[in-house]
Amino acid sequence: MASSQTRNLLLRYGVIVVLILALTLYIAYRLIDNTVLHAAEWNAKAAVELERIDTIRPIRGDIIGADGSILATNMTVYTPALDFRCPKFDEKEYRTQLGPLSDSLARYFPRRTAKEWYAYLSKPLAKKKAERSRCFTLVRDISQSEVDLLRTFPFLNGPKRYTGLKVEEAHKRVRPYGEMARRSIGAVGLDSVHTVPYGKYGLERSLDTLLTGKPGYSKKVSLTSAIVDWTDTPAINGYDVLTTIDIKMQDILETELNNVLSTCEADWGTALLLEVGTGDIKAMASLERSPDNTQYIESLNRAVLRYEPGSVVKLLSLLVAMEDGRTPSLDHVYPTGPAYVLHNRTTKDCTKTTELPLRRALEISSNIVFSRMIMDAYGTCPGRFYSRIKQTGFLEPIGAGIAGEVPPRIDSLATSASGQVALTRQAYGYTTEISPLYTASLYNAVAGGGRYVRPRLVRGLRKDGVDSIFPVSYIRDRICSEATARELRDMLHLVVRGPRGTARHVVPSDRVDIAGKTGTAKMLGKEGYIDGVNRVSFCGFFPFDNPRYTCMVLIAHPRHTWVSPEATSGRVVRNVAEAMFARGMFGNSSDYKAAAAPDPAAPTYYASAARGGDRLHNLLGGGSAMHVLPTPAKTGSGVPDVRGLSFREAITTLERAGYNVDFSGAGYVAAQTPAPGTPAKAGQKISLTLHE
Repeated sequence: MASSQTRNLLLRYGVIVVLILALTLYIAYRLIDNTVLHAAEWNAKAAVELERIDTIRPIRGDIIGADGSILATNMTVYTPALDFRCPKFDEKEYRTQLGPLSDSLARYFPRRTAKEWYAYLSKPLAKKKAERSRCFTLVRDISQSEVDLLRTFPFLNGPKRYTGLKVEEAHKRVRPYGEMARRSIGAVGLDSVHTVPYGKYGLERSLDTLLTGKPGYSKKVSLTSAIVDWTDTPAINGYDVLTTIDIKMQDILETELNNVLSTCEADWGTALLLEVGTGDIKAMASLERSPDNTQYIESLNRAVLRYEPGSVVKLLSLLVAMEDGRTPSLDHVYPTGPAYVLHNRTTKDCTKTTELPLRRALEISSNIVFSRMIMDAYGTCPGRFYSRIKQTGFLEPIGAGIAGEVPPRIDSLATSASGQVALTRQAYGYTTEISPLYTASLYNAVAGGGRYVRPRLVRGLRKDGVDSIFPVSYIRDRICSEATARELRDMLHLVVRGPRGTARHVVPSDRVDIAGKTGTAKMLGKEGYIDGVNRVSFCGFFPFDNPRYTCMVLIAHPRHTWVSPEATSGRVVRNVAEAMFARGMFGNSSDYKAAAAPDPAAPTYYASAARGGDRLHNLLGGGSAMHVLPTPAKTGSGVPDVRGLSFREAITTLERAGYNVDFSGAGYVAAQTPAPGTPAKAGQKISLTLHE
């Protein structure tokens, strides 16, 4: 019996020894095979791995506003997720903590209610364990501080090996001001070769090479203890681009354009605001109807696309003829009569006159006077008109830094009957195509005394602590003489202030003196121009005595309430000018340091229709007392109560209610006449007193 047990035991040990010997021999064989017999093959595979080159992504530069505001920047975002199939996932504890976890998520991530969170988090448990998700997303694109907060929630505050919590990191391009100037700023995509962001449109596209920088490269290097990544060529980060956009002016321009578009139900509108002395584009907006027709949204940047300009181009015709010495005295009287017929083609005016001096041709926007003037000047050689325009630099690329910019199309005409007819059409804005950007540059030059400053959206670059500010540049040192510019400014002033000016009803302001020109151009359909379907424009500058800003607005097909160029585009320019005045942007407001605050340590917040003061105070004001102007009360009927609102919000509220607005002072609304709730007819003037 004992002998049998001994044999069985020895047999087992023998089998184990044989297996160990076999394994040892196999290991020895593989060692010799890899290091001797097939060494070349394995060395080749190692060499391939060591030769692999990886791309190092550079950091894309920021886009910065004129006041230092960040318009576009990079942000690292995180997406936390649960792995329900991790080996030690504590399902029992997860089920126990589902209720408290749902409550915490609902409180800090209110995109779902607690009940909805509970249902969402329970979904994976309905599946078999082998079929559950290994990456069940909790929330997407949150900050590091929110991730840290998430880790304190019930169940998620446990060890990672039991919770299965993992956090994925991603890099996003963000615009802190949301949709504001979205098209101007642009957006980025990710290329499929190096996974490096590239600009798709707007500034992101036009300045892509500066913002992107240059990718770096790394490779694998074999060290004594391991194979590590070795930076062969370091990445060169992109430049921070310093733009000319003023975020406050951008807000004003977009708001006023949106208000007018919403009232007149136009197809789209675009607007530009330039600084006269520097050519800086302080604001630029392009809005069109949303797909569901409920609002206006940022869209295609039509400020750089060209259209038949209508009567705003008459300034160019007059400027060229005057500089070329081909116009008579400005007091020269042209016959107008019922019409002007040239080669059986008829030109008419909207305003009936029998004769008109050249000085007042812009005031009433006479097509007949401009047709006669341009024929007298260039009728014998229509091509010379094109040549003189070309000499001014008006047809050259501006290079403002905006993607999609196109120069004007103005044809050189033959000396023939058809050429002469086309010449007269060019004189008042047809058979040519000019973008709002180029129109604004022309008016800006006249406002600046004839110096043809180049519009720009980029004022400098910044990198590694060094700022590079670009000097102001000029398309031409002068587009016209100072004397010509002065006479043209006076004629544009008559358009707004003259007794028969085409903008005399809406554009004049008691606070900001504006000069400019209206324009109307019929829109083309499949069978020619469509009656009653127009693009309306106004381009002007202000204040008239010392021009500081030029504003160009173009609106397509206004349908209701306001349809004329002065009531639509001109209204936008006037409202922008008055809103800037109310904010003290012309140097007209007093120094805020002159008035002592009740408590220097406590910030003052003004009433706002947005009602965001409490949250803002908690973020910035701490536990100090909060000084707030009275919030407007609802009156039920009559004149709305706008006391305490900013001027922009007050004028928006009153104009939507059907009233006209007059004001004095600068800052926020301190008093109004008539008093809130007073019965008043639509169109009555409401006087506001503003105070810092």
